[in-house]
Order: sequence, then structure tokens, then C-alpha cells
Amino acid sequence: MKELWKARQALVERALEAELAKTDILDPILRESMSYSLMAGGKRLRPILLMAAADAVGADGTKFLPVAAALEMIHTYSLIHDDLPAMDDDDYRRGKKTNHMVYGDGIAILAGDALLTLAFSVILRQKNVPAEALLRVVDEISRAAGAEGMVGGQVLDLRAEGVRITMDELRRMHMGKTGALFHAALRSGAILAGATEKQLAALTAYADHFGLAFQITDDILDVIGTAEDIGKPVGSDEKNHKSTYVTLTSLAEAQELARRTVEEATDALAVFGAEADFLRELVAYLVNRKQ
Repeated sequence: MKELWKARQALVERALEAELAKTDILDPILRESMSYSLMAGGKRLRPILLMAAADAVGADGTKFLPVAAALEMIHTYSLIHDDLPAMDDDDYRRGKKTNHMVYGDGIAILAGDALLTLAFSVILRQKNVPAEALLRVVDEISRAAGAEGMVGGQVLDLRAEGVRITMDELRRMHMGKTGALFHAALRSGAILAGATEKQLAALTAYADHFGLAFQITDDILDVIGTAEDIGKPVGSDEKNHKSTYVTLTSLAEAQELARRTVEEATDALAVFGAEADFLRELVAYLVNRKQ
């Protein structure tokens, strides 16, 4: 799994560099700010999930690099905005100063806006896909990035600061803020690869469980991780008085919930054979990750 992840990570890095290089950006500072966050490393998890979903259906996931790269642009835009003083007010991301700490709030906001809008242009550069499928993917990703997904989830997150919310409210918030783009990545990979409805349903269920396991583990790492591990100061949830899976239950209960969620994600892939082994190994890896 790790070898394939590393190989595809490198493909995504090259695709991102190429897309930025061929885009006519009016101001050099804007280009620098966009590149600063987009090329700052990271797991490239969302594009890799898209490719893995296509593999599971029986296609070659690397054929869908433009859409995969676009997902990473959208994810990066959300991180730039999430770190702003008006949001989580974080100074470090992936071990580096956050975008607004280097370029100022205004340029950071515009760099995020530019990455979001560029992403949809990059999606439409995807070749050798039926137009109907590509339009369906645009719909999936736009809804995941907007008020039904990340943006809506971020609003719920802001409104929950300093307030103890219920477990159902927490799950709804994270299904939008974090889970929606995982959902879009896996469904988009399946759609691009020509998945059957049965395959698409299985990957959708996997996506929902994957997103939940990822967020629970993220909450756990905010408590027991180190700044070196996660690339930003630990305890930011406590600093912002946020409800998490740890604060609403306990560390031990959150760890058990993560374990059960990983089992449910794995069970969702029962319709697939060895072609989905990467996805099985990936979600199992989640509960033991350090960053």
C-alpha cells in the first residue's frame, strides 16, 4: 500500500506543478501564494482515493489525474481558508507557516479562491471520458465543496465553537467539512471508471465510513499527537473550545469507535476482490497513523 501511495503521490505532485505552470496567473505574488500551499507536501489522500476507486472498478486510476489534481486544489483552498484568523486562526500547517502568516490575509483568501476556481477548469481538461460522466463528476465535486459539503460543514464548525453539541450534530458537521470531499473523491473515481450502481453504492458506503474514521483519528491525534507528527500545534480543538469525538466521549471510547468504523468500511468493500485491497489496507492504516 505504501509503495503504491508513494508512487501515486509523485504523479499527483507532477500533475499539480504542470497545471500551475500552464495557467496564466496575472500576478507573481498570487502564483507564489498558490504554489506555497499547493506544493507544501501532504498526503495527497483525496486524489489517491479517486484513483484507487477507479482501480477497484477495474480501470487504471492514473488515467484520471486531471480530476484527481483538481480535488487536491480544492482541498488546499479549504486549508488556506480554514487557517485564517476568522476561522481556526492557525499559524502552522504541514510544519510551515500558514499562507496568511506569509502573504497576509487578503492574498491568502484570494489564493484560496484562485485554487478553487482553477480546479473546475482542470476537471474539464480530463480526456477520454464520456461527457455525461464528466458532468456528473463536476456536480459531485461542486456539491461536496459548497454549502451541502465543506462550506456548510465549516459554518457548523464556527457555530459550534464554545458550545457543547451532540454526537449527531458533530457527525453532521464533519460529514460536511471533512467527509464530503472524501465522498466526492471515491464516487468520482467510480463514475469516471464506469462503475455499476452496485459498485458505486459500495464505494459510497466505504467513503462515509472512511471519512468518519479519518475524523475520529484526527480528533485523537489532536490530543495524543505531537506538533512534529501532525505538522501544526496540538490542542487546537481545545484552544477553540470545540466539541470532538474525544471530548464528547473519552479517548478510549473514541479509539474504539474508530476501530469499529474501520471494520464497517472494510465490510462495505465485500463486493470487490483483490482490486480493492489498497482501499482495505488504507482504512486500516488510518487508526494507526501519526499524522
